[in-house]
Amino acid sequence: MIPLIKIIAIAAFGLIAFQDFRERAVSWVLFPLVGFLLGFLYLDSTSYEQYALFALVNILLVSGMLLILYLYTKHLAKMKFLNTSFGLGDLLFFYAFALGFPTMTFIVLFSGSILFSLMVFLFSKTRTQMETVPLAGLMGLFLMGVVLASFFPQVPSLYLL
Repeated sequence: MIPLIKIIAIAAFGLIAFQDFRERAVSWVLFPLVGFLLGFLYLDSTSYEQYALFALVNILLVSGMLLILYLYTKHLAKMKFLNTSFGLGDLLFFYAFALGFPTMTFIVLFSGSILFSLMVFLFSKTRTQMETVPLAGLMGLFLMGVVLASFFPQVPSLYLL
């Protein structure tokens, strides 16, 4: 059952990446699906109480980060926040991502996916006409790789504390 859930999650990440690159918009249905799948995978390896605690901490971390980003965009950059400097799909993806991992793993994977997205965007910016970062799509590609790697027995579990 778990390998099937991982395969569905990989497909959902791939669909998010495809839609974000191609249309610069992602169907909202994919975000709750990803949140549910990642949450199910995590909940399979821990207790409900521990899952709820770490999911809440992750959601608070994402909310704090988004608040700082909002305040910076609104007051220092003097720009509109949503759908100008930051997409709604990116916001929804952050929250779906927050439901899937223990806090330390989430911080490492979240930071890694942001760095991956930045590096790919900077590298491809000179070769393509992209002016904005398809953040949800690039983070989806990163998580595809992470979930694919979890199939190999020598890769440590994502859910170890």
